[in-house]
Amino acid sequence: MKKFSLLTMLSLVLVMAASSVVLAGDDVLDSGDNAWILMSASLVLLMSPGLAFFYGGMCSSKNIINMLMMVFMSMAVISIQWVFWGYSLSFGEDCGNFIGNLAKVGLRGITPDTLSGTIPEYTFLAFQATFAIITVGLIMGAVEGRMKFSALLIFIPLWATAVYDPVCHWVWGGGFLQAWEVLDFAGGTVVHINSGAAALALVILLGKRKKQNIRPPCNVPMVLLGTGLLWFGWFGFNAGSELASDGRAAFAWVITNSSAATAAFVWMVCEWIHRKKPTLIGAASGAVAGLVAITPASGFVGPLGAIQIGIMAGVGCYFASMKLKALFGYDDALDVVGVHGIGGTIGAFATGLYCTKMVMGPDGVDGLFIGWGMEGFKQLGLQCIGFLISWSYAFSVTMVIGLFLKYTIGLRTAEIQEDTGLDITQHGEIGYHLEMESTSTLKIPAGH
Repeated sequence: MKKFSLLTMLSLVLVMAASSVVLAGDDVLDSGDNAWILMSASLVLLMSPGLAFFYGGMCSSKNIINMLMMVFMSMAVISIQWVFWGYSLSFGEDCGNFIGNLAKVGLRGITPDTLSGTIPEYTFLAFQATFAIITVGLIMGAVEGRMKFSALLIFIPLWATAVYDPVCHWVWGGGFLQAWEVLDFAGGTVVHINSGAAALALVILLGKRKKQNIRPPCNVPMVLLGTGLLWFGWFGFNAGSELASDGRAAFAWVITNSSAATAAFVWMVCEWIHRKKPTLIGAASGAVAGLVAITPASGFVGPLGAIQIGIMAGVGCYFASMKLKALFGYDDALDVVGVHGIGGTIGAFATGLYCTKMVMGPDGVDGLFIGWGMEGFKQLGLQCIGFLISWSYAFSVTMVIGLFLKYTIGLRTAEIQEDTGLDITQHGEIGYHLEMESTSTLKIPAGH
């Protein structure tokens, strides 16, 4: 009987020990977190087709296929680049606080059992890949009707490698901006300032379109469809950036929605006052501006801060889109600079104003407008340093890449191609056969 009791006790101890190992394992790999981040990755990936619709509906009817193709190829090319070296450069072991090393080239050493916090590393890298994809796609709206498709296919991997991957590493991968504690919850600097600065550099190099090639949007309902997909996908963008299925992710969802709704309404009001009529494209652009501006702040600010950021985005991005192009003379076809560059900057700045320990926890920071102290003033300064460095780096390196392409294979399409439209001349397709039936039989001169 004693032996039986001893064996029973020993078995119980072994079962408890085994259970503790399982519980410890559950603490590391959380299936709920994994499911949410995989879903978030899918939501963010859906944003790229949404972006294609958003941009495609706003561009000229003779360039809609080209616009859809540019965004779609961003998905294809970056997905490949990310596997080969993009992920390693962004999230590999830090090299001089500037970029990751090449230890994970080809995803070497990463197995289905390799973890990144509470989720598999494959889930993390898939989620981050979608951010790289959408960032490159955002640039495309600025160059509508002018950029050679062959040059674009070379530009995409060069830009991702030389600009996106380093800036991503600075902010999220262990680089110097992360060490300085510059706040960017979901990509105000990494995604939006990066793409806005790149767009500005490209349109300066490409030059303006001819007046006869500046045409009204070809499909306004498509713009709203794209906006809806972007708004929907943005919840994965921001709430997913918590990298956990918890209360802060839910909080980021509400914050994101609040800012987008506010900016959509405020942009419409600004347009109504300024141009005497509210437009659907204006309201849609305002929603996107609000989503852009709240992105860096979505895990750091409270609900009223989100409303304030939505107001700032609605007013600031509206007048930036209306006035900056006229003031400085650049031709940003679909207002990438005004919405994403300026919106991302507003968001990065406002994060330093409205971030709060109520959301961030006791180790967080009360922003300048929350705590009214030196802590908030310091954080605001760090935010300004972060976006100024990112603007300067992305703009200058994009200029170098653009000049390289311009003086090698050429950056801008021939004049006759632009006049005819890039759908026919670059792809041999047209988007609307009934509207453009006469162009379907157009003979393209040799060499074009």
